[in-house]
Amino acid sequence: MWNRLTGAQPDPPWWLVGLVAFLALGTVAYAPSWHIARGVVTIAHEGGHALVALLTGRKLDGIKLHSDTSGVTVSRGKPHGPGMVFTAMAGYLAPPLLGLLFAALLAAGRITLMLWFSLALLAAMLIMIRNAYGALSIIVTGAIIFGVSWLGTPKVQGAFAYLAAWFLLLAAARPVIELQRMRARRMAPSSDADQLAHLTGVPGLAWVGLFAVVALGSLAGGALLMVPDM
Repeated sequence: MWNRLTGAQPDPPWWLVGLVAFLALGTVAYAPSWHIARGVVTIAHEGGHALVALLTGRKLDGIKLHSDTSGVTVSRGKPHGPGMVFTAMAGYLAPPLLGLLFAALLAAGRITLMLWFSLALLAAMLIMIRNAYGALSIIVTGAIIFGVSWLGTPKVQGAFAYLAAWFLLLAAARPVIELQRMRARRMAPSSDADQLAHLTGVPGLAWVGLFAVVALGSLAGGALLMVPDM
């Protein structure tokens, strides 16, 4: 098991990497599929808030995921200061950075490690879930990953792993665009960007810009790592 987890696996063929990239792009661009798949981005988003809250010494009360693909992470601690700033910042940064990490693991041939690392993150998050829909979302996502990693052929595992990485990288920018649209219509007065503006005095639009730069930069870096040599 240890050798399987830490050893390198063969890369899937170049055409399969390209196929799953287009599939991920279509999932993000097509509204009905995006509405379903967006829940995965929400899991990463709220997981980012939770992880950074713990790393900065805040007390994590719990996480809720909702059927409309929204979520909330509640932590306790000082209502200001670096810990609160980093916790608020982490949500929109988590999906692209996680996608970039996955791309780096895949570039090193660590397909199984990437899948089981995902399972470990989901298991840790499940402990802090505080609603039934959230628990169901984590369990179903984890069951799919476990099934692929345990029962799938090497080609299936590779395709699934690359699909997950491409999806996170391509999907990271769309919530940022949606965030700014809602802010422009004054429909998100308590968004992460506006909370950061209140905490730091830096305009919310600047934080939206930071989220977008990280999303696009991660996509570029991930693509360089994952696009196979022809």
